[in-house]
Amino acid sequence: GHHFVYLLYRGVSEISTVILALFTLSLPPEMIFVVGIGFFSLCFLMTSLGGQFSAKRLGDSPFTIRTEVLGGVESRGVLRKISDMLEVILKRMDSLSKLDNSTTSDARLLSLHFAVQRMKGEIAGLVERIQAIAQNVSNMATRVEQILQNSMLQGRAVRDGTSSQCEVPRDLRFPECPGKVDWMRARWTSDPCYAFYGVDGSDCSFLVYLSEVEWFCPPLVWRNQSSPPTQYVVQPKAAFRTDLSVLLDQVGAGKESLSFMKRRIRRLAQQWATAANRLDATLEQRWRDQKKILVHVGFLTEESGDVFSPKVLKGGPLGEMVQWADILTALHVLGHNLKISMSVKELQGFLGVPPGRGSCPLTGPLPFDLIYTDYHGMQQMKQHMGLSLKKHKCHIRVIDTFGTEPAYNHEEYATLHGYRTNWGYWNLNARQYMTMFRKNKTSWTSIHKLSVS
Repeated sequence: GHHFVYLLYRGVSEISTVILALFTLSLPPEMIFVVGIGFFSLCFLMTSLGGQFSAKRLGDSPFTIRTEVLGGVESRGVLRKISDMLEVILKRMDSLSKLDNSTTSDARLLSLHFAVQRMKGEIAGLVERIQAIAQNVSNMATRVEQILQNSMLQGRAVRDGTSSQCEVPRDLRFPECPGKVDWMRARWTSDPCYAFYGVDGSDCSFLVYLSEVEWFCPPLVWRNQSSPPTQYVVQPKAAFRTDLSVLLDQVGAGKESLSFMKRRIRRLAQQWATAANRLDATLEQRWRDQKKILVHVGFLTEESGDVFSPKVLKGGPLGEMVQWADILTALHVLGHNLKISMSVKELQGFLGVPPGRGSCPLTGPLPFDLIYTDYHGMQQMKQHMGLSLKKHKCHIRVIDTFGTEPAYNHEEYATLHGYRTNWGYWNLNARQYMTMFRKNKTSWTSIHKLSVS
């Protein structure tokens, strides 16, 4: 605060020097009028600036420091206005000097011009120094706020008798716990999702997160471990569908690739209906659970580049779109509950991804029984699902048009033998890859086989 007052004093002193110089000159009345208007404007702005600083009281609350510092932005704006005002005065003086033929007046104006220019440079320097001071104060305020919050949490833990219960456990069943706590101490601010789950920088919050949201630390004995009663949800029966209008609406529009897929769905609609009726008769009304299935078409998302859509009518590859169209139709005809995602934003919404950069697990249990996607979608889920991808990997079915050799699927084996690929290393069960080859007994190939026969 004292430093700001000193800087203001410097600015006022420079302005006063110029004003005194004005009165020692024999200037025309119109010149004095212009400079006088500028002087009173500067006084008004400086008064406003001083009022902004005097209104700030950093000692009111330790948690308002950051808000107070933000006032410096307004103050810097006022200083910029002062600099702009000086520029206007200089231009007016230049124009008036051209109207005056007196050599003496020109010399005096030139002297005054240099004085104002010098003052303008001083104010520019003041602006830079105020910016640096404001940034330093903001950084210190952030650090002080974190220290005060941690102190309050530790004091509360002592009062509640939980301080000793927040010691990092050494449990052979959870060998990674100490290392994870150390990582959280250093990096918990790297992703806003940790704060979303209640992490605040204290060891207690680290242990709660690592034991209840993730699973690297043992449950804390002083935490409420009672889980809500298990609710058994009766799965509705899956009924065959022959009307494809709902599916066509779900696929959407706006891309040539989607139009191609919809044309294929319409063209084979009668064959799908015939196949569904035959399969229904074969199963003799056997009960089938209706599954919740997410279909994330990763290769058509804008985030993956979507290089396929522009080439649909130019001889580009169509095999992936043929396969996706048949999978969507098969799942719809079989009577399952489908959600179709064509963007990362839709994927995040369907899965329940917490806000942040994707370091944390999902906000709840996986809301789908199965997820159909491709390698682009797998990469996007890895980026946004955190540890949940590993936890729910068995629910994923990958649309892999020509298949993946097992040697490239197993990360450790591929690395050991030098097998390099941009699409492998997922460590999935080979039956999770959906290829176009008939020996993979997927739902869509079964339906297609019936339709052909």
